Amino acid sequence: MPATIQTCQLLKKTLIDSMDVMKREARARSIDQHFPKISGLYAITPDLTNTGELLAKTQQVLIGGVQLVQYRSKSANVALLREQAGLMRQLCSEYRVPLIINDHIDLVIAVDADGVHVGREDAGVAAARKHLGENKIVGASCYNDLERAQRAEQDGADYVAFGAFFPSLTKTDAVSVPGHLTGQAKQKISIPIVGIGGIRLGNARQVITSGCAAIAVCADLFMSGDITARAKQFTQLFAEFSIPTNN
Repeated sequence: MPATIQTCQLLKKTLIDSMDVMKREARARSIDQHFPKISGLYAITPDLTNTGELLAKTQQVLIGGVQLVQYRSKSANVALLREQAGLMRQLCSEYRVPLIINDHIDLVIAVDADGVHVGREDAGVAAARKHLGENKIVGASCYNDLERAQRAEQDGADYVAFGAFFPSLTKTDAVSVPGHLTGQAKQKISIPIVGIGGIRLGNARQVITSGCAAIAVCADLFMSGDITARAKQFTQLFAEFSIPTNN
């Protein structure tokens, strides 16, 4: 009898695991139908209260070939968040580039953005997936934690982000990522990995060759004298390594 129970439990676990895999594969196919593959240059917007400046700079990165844009603001009030996110949504749609909202699931729903990126202090991946459904992108910050990345994939994340790869101007207290982490992660998870934190044109190759499908850049992109030219330089790095992007 105990052996029979153990066998049934094993079969049940195998069935559940198989269903989870099938669900992730179905979601991946659904995402691929709606959005290009997550790869290439991923722009993280600076914290700007001047909406005109934000839109102008974002348009320049879009012209330069960015593959995803994340709207991130820690200083805007609720009204400004809603205004900026709505206008960013319109702008990114014109260029057929997905707009990801940092932290705010409710804002994704309000402006019909393409997805959300959640961190340690935000709603989890499972909660984001529950509220947004299967046809939105859900990304997760995993810092330098491989187990967190594995849980994120199990909970329905479409990509995970590791960082900081280098000292960051945006997050001065960010944890550092060991050089071998990306390689280890690629053996454990199947979703794309995004490298983030202190990435500049001069060190981006190191992040790409470590196995990251995309690199998230803020300061070295938006603070550049020629934003479009800098975006094209980043995009060219992926072409040099024969890593496909969405262009």
